[in-house]
Amino acid sequence: MADENELILSELPDDELVTQMQDDLYDGLGEEIVDGVNILLERGWQPYDVLTKALVAGMTVVGNDFRDGILFVPEVLLAANAMKSGMAILKPLLAETGAPKMGKMVIGTVKGDIHDIGKNLVGMMLEGAGFEVVDLGINTAAEAYLEALAREEADILGMSALLTTTMPYMKTVIDELVEKGRRDDYIVLVGGAPLNEEFGRAIGADAYCRDAAVAVEIAKDFIARKHNQMSA
Repeated sequence: MADENELILSELPDDELVTQMQDDLYDGLGEEIVDGVNILLERGWQPYDVLTKALVAGMTVVGNDFRDGILFVPEVLLAANAMKSGMAILKPLLAETGAPKMGKMVIGTVKGDIHDIGKNLVGMMLEGAGFEVVDLGINTAAEAYLEALAREEADILGMSALLTTTMPYMKTVIDELVEKGRRDDYIVLVGGAPLNEEFGRAIGADAYCRDAAVAVEIAKDFIARKHNQMSA
C-alpha cells in the first residue's frame, strides 16, 4: 500500500515541483528526475527553462556541497547520473529549439594514463552546469585532442592525469597547439591529483582545477570573459 505521505509529483504546483526535483537530484533519484522533467514539459515549460531552473540549479547546490566537503564523490556521481537521465530527454529538444549553450568542452585523460573517475566527474558536473562535453576517454594522444577541438569547434580543452609520469604529456599537447598557431583559440584547463597551480602555469595551461566543482566555476568564469571580449 502506498504511503499516505508519498509525494505525487504531478500534483505539485510548478515552484514546489522544481524544488522537489532539486532535492531528488541531490539524492541521486534518476526516475523521479525523469518524471519531473516530463511533467514540466507537459505543462508547457521550455526545455531550456527545465534545464536551468530545475537541473542546473540543483547541480549547483551539489557542486557547492562537494566543494565544501559536505558531499563526497559517490554521492556526486549519483546526482550526476540522475542529471544525465533528465538530460537524455532534454538534449534532443534543446537541439531543436536552438537553446543557448554555456560553451563546449573537449575532455580526456592524457596518453599513458587510464584513470577516469575524476575526468568523468568533471564532465558530468560541466554538463550539469549547461556545457556541452565531448569526452575522449582515457589514454588520449595529442593528435586526438587537436582533431576533436577543431571538429567540435570547442571552447575549452580539459586534460586529466593521475600519474606523475603522465603529467608532462599535458605540456606536449599544449606545445602542439602552440606549434600549430591554435593555442589562443582554446581555454586550457588541467586537473588531477599530482598537479598543482604551479605546474599548470609552468606548462602554459590557463588554469589548474583541483576538483570538479572548482572546474565548473573556472570554466564559467573563462567563458564569461571570452563572451565579454567578443562583445566588447
